[in-house]
Amino acid sequence: MAESPEHKAITTIWRLEGARIIAGVARLVRDVGLAEQLAQDALVTALESWPDAGIPDNPGAWLMATAKNRALDHLRRVKMQTEKHAQIGRDLEAMEALTVPDTFDVIDARERDPIGDDLLRLIFTACHPVLSTEARVALTLKLLGGLSTDEIARAFLVPEATIAQRIVRAKRTLSEARVPFELPAPAELGARLASVLEVIYLIFNEGYTATSGEHWMRPELADEALRLGRVLAELAPEEAEVHGLAALMEFQASRSAARVDSAGRPVLLLDQDRRRWDQLLIRRGNAALGRAEKRAGALGPYALQAAIAACHARAREAEDTDWARIAALYDALAEVMPSPVVELNRAVAVCMAFGPAAALEIVDGLQEIAQLKSYHWLPSVRGDFLARLGRHEEARAEFERAALMTQNVREQELLRERARSLGKL
Repeated sequence: MAESPEHKAITTIWRLEGARIIAGVARLVRDVGLAEQLAQDALVTALESWPDAGIPDNPGAWLMATAKNRALDHLRRVKMQTEKHAQIGRDLEAMEALTVPDTFDVIDARERDPIGDDLLRLIFTACHPVLSTEARVALTLKLLGGLSTDEIARAFLVPEATIAQRIVRAKRTLSEARVPFELPAPAELGARLASVLEVIYLIFNEGYTATSGEHWMRPELADEALRLGRVLAELAPEEAEVHGLAALMEFQASRSAARVDSAGRPVLLLDQDRRRWDQLLIRRGNAALGRAEKRAGALGPYALQAAIAACHARAREAEDTDWARIAALYDALAEVMPSPVVELNRAVAVCMAFGPAAALEIVDGLQEIAQLKSYHWLPSVRGDFLARLGRHEEARAEFERAALMTQNVREQELLRERARSLGKL
């Protein structure tokens, strides 16, 4: 059965507003799992009422108000139940957290921390040390990015069931541990930053190149990650990697307008019209990278990736790119953050700097790595190297294999077009 226009609109609205609604409710109930449930209840109400009543002028505000009303009803019930059992004693701190405000206004948390940003507070709550790193990232992507478990699984290159279990366990753990919905104290920030940075960048990547669907990009996700990265840079100004991530996202976001043509089809980096790159974002990227480089210590993974992106930004034409420097930066990145994906990207730089034969040796060494078995960029990159070597039949097969592995319609079209461009078997 086809989805109605109203249901499609509601789905889109939820994708845009869901994280803010969950964060706003979490500030009231101090439980991210409960907040998500109450927000979902509001969504169900919208699905039931909007097809007949029509979509409100401000649907995000409608959903937020409905979710908060449910939160206040919940708090009243809890308060009444607690008062009925007053004879068995009360936990004064818990009762203070459960006190219902006099009005329906959200509690002004800005008196308690310098940011006053519900979404950022939600990230740090979901990234609490009581959770494993994998659980922190998965939960935050679910709550803030609005990503499905399948999309998160593809980002992690693990089975969907694994991600689903992580999310359920994470919400239960946060609830049982009564993790406060607040930013960590300054002394605790450093230990929590690594997973927070990973979360923000994964959200950005899902917006920059969508894992599934009909569109190459989801700009709202990339924009939200960029905003969070900028706020985080203000919160932790002495952390080099925070500035490194901000720089990396600024550089990558600068290319957004050139990454698709007038029909929405993907345009690869070397084919982009660099006149369409956003020079303001490039300047912001250079400034953030400069701040990262001024901090003590060697450059970390995000700053190194930002330095690679800066090489592309400085090249006025594709042929001006300093591929030898990029290959050297990838060598450094492989030292501090070894992974099959980094090695695959290093192979691309080696191809451009030293030729496809050397790069193909690197990629062939990655063929049996389980983590890359369902990663469509592996056959895509290998196909490119084979095509450059004149091995067209093998290249076509790799592009076709990559097209079958991706769930993004635009990527499928691009890969099949590359296969067709090499002629028929």
